[in-house]
Amino acid sequence: MAQGALRGPSDYSREPPRHPSLRINAKEPFNAEPERRDLAAAYITPVDLFFKRNHGPIPVLDDIDSYCVTIGGLAGRPRRLSLDDIRKLPKYNVTATLQCAGNRRTEMSKSRKVRGVGWDVCALGNATWGGAKLSDVLQLVGVPYHTEITPSGGKHVEFISVDQCPEEKGGPYKASIPLGQATNPAADVLLAYEMNGEVLKRDHGYPLRAIVPGVIGARSVKWLDRIDIIEEESQGFFMQKDYKMFPPSVDWDNIVWSTRKPQMDYPVQSAICSLEDISAVKPGQVIVAGYALSGGGRGIERVDISPDGGKSWFEAHRYQKQGVPYVAGNVTSDKWAWVLFKAIVDVKGDTEIVAKAVDSSANVQPESVESIWNLRGILNTCWHRVRLLATPNLRCFM
Repeated sequence: MAQGALRGPSDYSREPPRHPSLRINAKEPFNAEPERRDLAAAYITPVDLFFKRNHGPIPVLDDIDSYCVTIGGLAGRPRRLSLDDIRKLPKYNVTATLQCAGNRRTEMSKSRKVRGVGWDVCALGNATWGGAKLSDVLQLVGVPYHTEITPSGGKHVEFISVDQCPEEKGGPYKASIPLGQATNPAADVLLAYEMNGEVLKRDHGYPLRAIVPGVIGARSVKWLDRIDIIEEESQGFFMQKDYKMFPPSVDWDNIVWSTRKPQMDYPVQSAICSLEDISAVKPGQVIVAGYALSGGGRGIERVDISPDGGKSWFEAHRYQKQGVPYVAGNVTSDKWAWVLFKAIVDVKGDTEIVAKAVDSSANVQPESVESIWNLRGILNTCWHRVRLLATPNLRCFM
């Protein structure tokens, strides 16, 4: 347990307040996402509308004055750091999108059944995270920038939470990243204590969490207790027996978890948020808007829109910050953040609208969900399709 953390008997029954518009996908543990239109309404996702992903009850850390995180393992000079110690380090603000690996799982399950919390297209959000760089924190324990392996053999950095997960038999959630990534200042890995300029909320890791840009959200561990430098990657459940990408031929009878590495970067992704899976619209001009993103800091080179189910295509307008043209890889663009897109489609009759993105390494979303189906329903990045029903006499109510 984090040093100085006070847990009363009601800690795990005190649920934080949440926005009433959230779509609740599971109550215990609490998992929820915003509505599509709410998500795409702003480049920076409001905290209240940021998706909530939990694997266990949400802990309460009340005694913040005595809270500290232990930095240890195969480090040169292990030590305990208070929140004030971390705040004394240079503060960085990093705008980064966190995406659950299970985003769009519900769609994949329609092809073949998968296991996991059902998510629509909104299990992600874009925020500006404030905190200290992990590379600076590790220097305090004798690990220099750009270290791939410590003298004692450490090659990975493990984040350990204070929460309690059934999959860990009541133990804490844990995950790791390579030491070279953790000690690279340009990787922008943070120990964050702010989100969108405010102190972290409980749902999002108060008082301190890891932010690992460009990789699946499962590696950005909340409610930090320990950070250990270790020889091999974390042996936690969510590194070794979950969040791995298997081919469609693997099922629960023949799976061998050790044959795949833990998933880190996420593939190129996009989704339409201005329309539901099936939408009745008046014939005429219809706005098609949504998001696109790719892992590893890769930008979005194109978002292609098809007004006729994939027979023809045209490019959507891409943007991030208002008044600043988006250029993939440019210093004026946020490399770890999503890109929003918008297009106008002239609808004459019933049709299928399709979106697909291309990233700066020319990676393209796969056409079909069947080709990427996997038993855990992760990384559904196939073309996103919505069906429009042209309804001339449609009435709009404000």
